[in-house]
Amino acid sequence: MYSIILPTYNERDNLPLLVYLGAANIQYEIVIVDDGSPDGTQEAAKQLAKIYSEDRIVLRPAARKLGLALPYLHGLKHAKGDHVILILDADLSHSSQVYTADGGQNAGLGSFDICHPALDTKAKGCGVYGWDLRRKVISRGANFLAQLLLRPGVSDLTGSFRLYKREVLQRLVDNGDDGASARHLGYSIGEVPITFVDRMFYGDSKLGGSEIVQYLKGLLTLFCHHLIGLEALSSRYLYA
Repeated sequence: MYSIILPTYNERDNLPLLVYLGAANIQYEIVIVDDGSPDGTQEAAKQLAKIYSEDRIVLRPAARKLGLALPYLHGLKHAKGDHVILILDADLSHSSQVYTADGGQNAGLGSFDICHPALDTKAKGCGVYGWDLRRKVISRGANFLAQLLLRPGVSDLTGSFRLYKREVLQRLVDNGDDGASARHLGYSIGEVPITFVDRMFYGDSKLGGSEIVQYLKGLLTLFCHHLIGLEALSSRYLYA
């Protein structure tokens, strides 16, 4: 079963559309982590749970405001699936069908521990639509810093739209990582071409100054963890 972790904030109008357009041909659950939306998002989720069943629509609101960085930790505590899609955007920018088509075989579940989005516009099937110059500059800058500091071995590290085998994600979380150091830890990663379409229907983007600061703090934290991990690995071989 797939567990789709879905952070929401003021997504009352988008939520029914996303659930309706979800991956209908597979067994899945949507774990909705609402960040205290004042627009009635939680009420909409409760109504959807009545329609689709509480086993499929799992509302687990955050006890405090989590922002953009932490909802997956909260959602993972309640996810029951063998595979976790982390994190699907509630504004319809992502399609879970990218990872769940044909039972996940196109995503290489039999070969990879993690499936990562590929946004390289030169590759077939990739693209970004609807971004202004500011958003493009932020994305390019964030990816440049991530590649420089972490060398993750994937083309895009700014998005959280990934597919993990459950046990792999749990190990990474226990080590204080969400996948940036996965390749260095020996996990296999496959990249899946996606088309990212900026917010299509309702609401406003949640990307602001505080989210950029959170990203930079997280990047520096992972960089420190990465250095410590490399030192530990070097010591293991030097003094074995």
